[in-house]
Amino acid sequence: MESNLDCLKETYQEMAKEHNLPEFDLLNEDFAIEKIADAETDFLVREVRKCISEKFSVYLRLVEGFLHPVNSPMFVYSLVKNFSVKDKENLVSIYKKLARKEVDLIELDLFFDEKKESIFIINSFKLWAEIKEDLLKLVKSMNKNWDSELETNGKNYFG
Repeated sequence: MESNLDCLKETYQEMAKEHNLPEFDLLNEDFAIEKIADAETDFLVREVRKCISEKFSVYLRLVEGFLHPVNSPMFVYSLVKNFSVKDKENLVSIYKKLARKEVDLIELDLFFDEKKESIFIINSFKLWAEIKEDLLKLVKSMNKNWDSELETNGKNYFG
């Protein structure tokens, strides 16, 4: 008996050939598309795109929190304070790319088009490869500066 995941892989492989999509395993590594194995759908390409859009949305909010840490946890202020100019430029660049994808998703959600969904998947996979490298640089910068003290000017608020 074939598992749901095996069925998903077979169906995806057929779709990938038709639309020149990335390999299942590569997409699964970055976007956990295996979680749609239990979903019954006639629109697999849309379900795959939703997995990608979920991850992009999470990272968009994360980057937004670093750029505008108004309601962010206290440790974010400490990290942001220690970002270099290059780190901040990197954040802005990532933010713009992810925000652009967020706008693209609106159109895809409004009007289903298999070809456009496929193009989104292909382009997003390539974009994520770039963004991952930029995010890794930021994480390394955060780790390097992790032990820097948070400046408080003696005006801590505890409640």
